[in-house]
Amino acid sequence: VQLQASGGGLVQAGESLGLSCAASGRTVSPRTMGWFRQAPGKKREFVAALRSFTRDKYYDDSVKGRFTISRDAAKNSVYLQMNSLKPEDTAVYFCAAAGSQLIVSNLYNVRAYDYWGQGTLVTVSS
Repeated sequence: VQLQASGGGLVQAGESLGLSCAASGRTVSPRTMGWFRQAPGKKREFVAALRSFTRDKYYDDSVKGRFTISRDAAKNSVYLQMNSLKPEDTAVYFCAAAGSQLIVSNLYNVRAYDYWGQGTLVTVSS
C-alpha cells in the first residue's frame, strides 16, 4: 500500500486546514487509518484514527473538538479537518494505515501501523 498525503501549509492561529491521504496499490482497503504528527525534536505522536469495521474514531486529547478524521471508502482516502489551529499544532503530519483493524490500545502505537505516507508540513503562526 502506498499512501500519499497532501494539504499542508502555513496558516495563522485560529484558522483551518484540511489534510488528505490517498491509499493505492492494494485490492483490500486498510482496516485502520490514522494521522500522526512530529514536531521538530519530538517523537511522532498520535493525532487521530478510525477503524473500518466498527466505524469508530479516536482522537488525542490535544485535538479533540478541533480536529475531525473521516474516510471515503470509495476513494480509499482518509482526511483530517483541522479547525481552530494553534501554534503547538505545528508539525509534519503523517497518515498511516494498517491492514487489520487494530485494537484500541494499539491505535496510539506507531509500530502497530503497516504503511506510512511521506508527511506533509503544517505550520501555524501566532
